[in-house]
Amino acid sequence: MTYSKEMALGYKRRIYEILEATDPEDALGRRVNLFIMVLILLNVAAVVLESEEAINARYGPLFDAFGFFTIIAFTVEYVLRLWVSDLDPGRPDPIGGRLRFTLSPLAIIDLAVILPYYLPIVFPDLRFLRGVRVFWLLRLFEMGRYSESMGTLERVIRAKKEELTVTFLAIIFFLTIASSIIYFLEHDAQPKNFPSIPETMWWGLLTLTTIGYDEIYPVTILGKIVGSMLIILGVGMFALPTGILASGFVEEIQNRAKLRAEETERAKRPPNQSEKLQRGSEDRAIQRARAEAEAKG
Repeated sequence: MTYSKEMALGYKRRIYEILEATDPEDALGRRVNLFIMVLILLNVAAVVLESEEAINARYGPLFDAFGFFTIIAFTVEYVLRLWVSDLDPGRPDPIGGRLRFTLSPLAIIDLAVILPYYLPIVFPDLRFLRGVRVFWLLRLFEMGRYSESMGTLERVIRAKKEELTVTFLAIIFFLTIASSIIYFLEHDAQPKNFPSIPETMWWGLLTLTTIGYDEIYPVTILGKIVGSMLIILGVGMFALPTGILASGFVEEIQNRAKLRAEETERAKRPPNQSEKLQRGSEDRAIQRARAEAEAKG
């Protein structure tokens, strides 16, 4: 390998370490990820503020300039991530690794954010793409890539996905049954307020979340009884996901505290003692292998 190729590979590895934040102690990596995270939040704020006509009329050019800068920054990030994607242990093949990277959910979100801004260059008639700034909101799903706190939330959801899935299915099942009962009880008395089961499900959802719908409510005796039960059960039903996530956060915090304690203990352990433990484990492994060989013989 020539010197220039070694130098390019060194730069490539360094960019990979910065973008993927492989070293928590890397100051430059933390700053770059903080910059991207702040940029994402500012873009979301820009999308929200642009919806106000008075603000957009006064600061529209500023939003456009900021949007241009953002697209350039996101494009550079995407190209660099695509370039260094084959350094990921799970994607060692240069071509296949980059292909798997482009098909990953986060890479698809990145492409959905930046691609619409380049399409008018090739197809100038696509004027509707001027409003694609709303795609910036999709980058909120990537906050786990740059923030440890959001990463913790992502890990908790993944760890509790089965329990959350069962809970949400139970809520949907209960909502469907309750809305159907209310429809058959109230449709004849209030055909406009409860015209169909899907329309009634909107009322049922608001009732289950205890928000309520002031203009629509049961008027029959049985409808009032079922509606009251919905309100009471709704508190418990929607508290289930909260309890599951809370227990997941507790487990995640305990696991992180345990890992930190182990790392601290390992750092305090004298080198000689660590080497002795390693040698002892190796000796025991050798003895087990000899015993298995003798037993087979």
